[in-house]
Amino acid sequence: MIKHRGFPGRLPSTDFQFTIRRANPKGATPLTRRERYADRRSPDRRADAAFVAALWENFGDQPFERGNLDAGRLSWLFGREVLPASDPFDPADYEALLVLDVDLARRSFPTAFDQEDDA
Repeated sequence: MIKHRGFPGRLPSTDFQFTIRRANPKGATPLTRRERYADRRSPDRRADAAFVAALWENFGDQPFERGNLDAGRLSWLFGREVLPASDPFDPADYEALLVLDVDLARRSFPTAFDQEDDA
């Protein structure tokens, strides 16, 4: 399992986890598409936006290996803003390649890209 150095471990001042410390000996938790409802709590939406911002800052529009990125956090974005980058795709593989759908991510989480616009 690759560890993404420099990727934030969590959303500051919260328990929203972005990375895991070690691989699960039984295998990676499968990525599944989780439904995001309009009435989601504000802290959950803020964590999603911060995670998208970290993905953009670290990987841009290039494919990246799942590695130590948290399956739960990825699953909130999987199938929409985060897509499989390879075919066939194994959702339970730490080496699976993913890619950020930048256009959809910008529409879904405009605040994640605000810092870029200020530069």
